[in-house]
Amino acid sequence: MAIGWLAVLQLVPWGDVISNAPKVAEGAKKLWKTVGKKSTGDELSSDMIAPPLKPDAQSMGMLQARLVALETTTRELHQHMLDSSELIKTLAEQNAQLVKRIELARVRFLMLTGTVTVIFVAIAAGLAWAFYR
Repeated sequence: MAIGWLAVLQLVPWGDVISNAPKVAEGAKKLWKTVGKKSTGDELSSDMIAPPLKPDAQSMGMLQARLVALETTTRELHQHMLDSSELIKTLAEQNAQLVKRIELARVRFLMLTGTVTVIFVAIAAGLAWAFYR
């Protein structure tokens, strides 16, 4: 099982992931700022209001009920959009932190590998020197 994960991790282009993490985080922040500034659509501009057409009372009531339902749906969708963009921003920030930690772990692993290699070579040289002495 661990070998499968190791193979998957080796296939990931970590250089690209690391170099693009700040761009992803910035894009998510821009999305959050853009979506957060938009209004909920509660206010209507004067050119959006149609002139009265003198329809009968029943169709007027049906139109008003549909309008209320559409406004409610629009508010709910806007709230979902805000929630989604906030989630995307949070995930992008967590991704950037994760990439930084993975890069730090990779550098530490390389340093540890180098240190172990130097120690192994020193031990082998010491044994060889003691054996051939």
